[in-house]
Amino acid sequence: MANKLPKVPVVIVGMGWVGGIIAAELTKQGTKVVGLERGKPRSTEDYYMVHDELRYASRYDLMQDLSKETVTFRNTDKLAAVPMREYGSFLLGEGLGGASIHWNGQTYRFLPYDFEIYSKTVERYGKQKIPDGMTIQDWGVTYDQLEPYFDKFEKMAGISGDQEQNPLVGKRSSPFPTKPMTKTPMLKLFEDATKKLGYHPYMMPSANLSEQYTNPDGITRAPCQYCGYCERFGCEYGAKADMVVTVLPIAQKSGNFELRSYSNVVQVLNDGKKATGVLYVNTVTGEQFEQPADVVIMASYVFNNVRLLLTSKLGKPYDPATGKGVIGKNYCYQTNGGSATGFFDNKEFNLYAGAGSLGMEIPDFNGDNFDHSNLNFIHGAGIRISQTGQRPIATNSVPKGMPAWGKDFKKQSLKYANSVLAVSPQGSSMPWRHHYLDLDPTYKDAYGLPLIRVTFDFEEQDRQMIKFVSGKAAEIMKEMGPTTIGSSDQLGPYNIVPYQSTHNTGGVIMGADPSTSAVNSYLQMWDAENVFVIGASAFAHNSGYNPTATVGALAYRAVEGIAKYLKQGGMVV
Repeated sequence: MANKLPKVPVVIVGMGWVGGIIAAELTKQGTKVVGLERGKPRSTEDYYMVHDELRYASRYDLMQDLSKETVTFRNTDKLAAVPMREYGSFLLGEGLGGASIHWNGQTYRFLPYDFEIYSKTVERYGKQKIPDGMTIQDWGVTYDQLEPYFDKFEKMAGISGDQEQNPLVGKRSSPFPTKPMTKTPMLKLFEDATKKLGYHPYMMPSANLSEQYTNPDGITRAPCQYCGYCERFGCEYGAKADMVVTVLPIAQKSGNFELRSYSNVVQVLNDGKKATGVLYVNTVTGEQFEQPADVVIMASYVFNNVRLLLTSKLGKPYDPATGKGVIGKNYCYQTNGGSATGFFDNKEFNLYAGAGSLGMEIPDFNGDNFDHSNLNFIHGAGIRISQTGQRPIATNSVPKGMPAWGKDFKKQSLKYANSVLAVSPQGSSMPWRHHYLDLDPTYKDAYGLPLIRVTFDFEEQDRQMIKFVSGKAAEIMKEMGPTTIGSSDQLGPYNIVPYQSTHNTGGVIMGADPSTSAVNSYLQMWDAENVFVIGASAFAHNSGYNPTATVGALAYRAVEGIAKYLKQGGMVV
């Protein structure tokens, strides 16, 4: 029997970037908020002098325990799905701060094209450009409408970037709040090569602070030390923007916020039309608690947002056979491949030093920045070079044809430890009618609830895109002057085993039409007006850019909708 607690105005499920932003903004307005996080609490002190690659990068100390809850996967609905028992393609964070703790900090805005992808594609190329089965749609919000919220997120986090506007990305209302990170020799080599080829390179927008910064809320943070331990690690300096060092202190200082760690929400309680609260389990004691609330904010990761709605019977489940329903629809990923790797016999770079978002990118082949008329795909990829830090265990690159182990392998990996660079496309992912999330009929978690099932594969659209952008990456690497180049323009079936990206999106997508979207432009559920589902689960497709800045902007915009609902109720659009 669950212990019933006193009702609160707002309960938040998941305390990562989204939960922290919502909590900070609502509590500043005087609203009482309870934040539920199923993992443990964290602070920067937890990472003091803990540059332990084995613990964090190889053994995934910051990630969810897959023996208690995981996902199941299959490429098509003709196959039986099996559980992901070891981490591979993506990493599921757990604990206070969520993925904001273990991300790299690459903070790109999605392009204006992304938010109106259907309209803009049809306008330029006609409906015939969209292949049968591809379910792209406009998001119900434009870049111009979202721009002030991008700006707000960047100023809160202190994003570092070029002060000059790149002509191929969305227009900015103000410059980045801090200067770009240090332009290292390898980045200068990339910049010179891409400019010579007529492209438009710019420094990667970075949540690793380039200089000391005090944000509009009065939070002061120190600059990045270029230690090379960002992705899969917490930052002991607080230089990498995360929820714990930026927005959480604001919520806590307000006196209107209560954080409950070790609180795993297993159900959104509802009457079929509105939520009445949530049911959660204390993961230490096993006790169950019912937390009534006027508003439920679902702010956890993509898979958990979708899974909770399906297990709670909120919203219409997506049916790929008919194309009807919305919960689980338009699952997308990231289409990576086609990197060009250059080995330099006559040059060395200090590759041990680095940061998660120390890099440079060209946007020339992302979105619709180039003519697709004679190409068999839409959208594209950002092409980038990154100096994230060559950590010793996982970084052992050798030229093609060299042994993959043994004495000669060690010799060659040492030789090229500071002399190997990669130019890498990060490609978009379009939604298809047969790519979706649903509940697995066979496998359950530690509480007896169905696991989320992923049905996904790469399509010919993806193969054509990678073939095209890999040629551009190889062209750039050749201009950089390596001794030898290794590259591939082939993309096989999607394989969940090797790591690729933790940029999973979709499943609770936004839009202007309740028949094709689960939430409106303020991320309020069409089918349950007091439930807001916020995060990358709202993306109707995935861009060639990293998702976090867009997640943050949508969260800040959602705050306005939540505040409006708290005052007057009803649908806010």
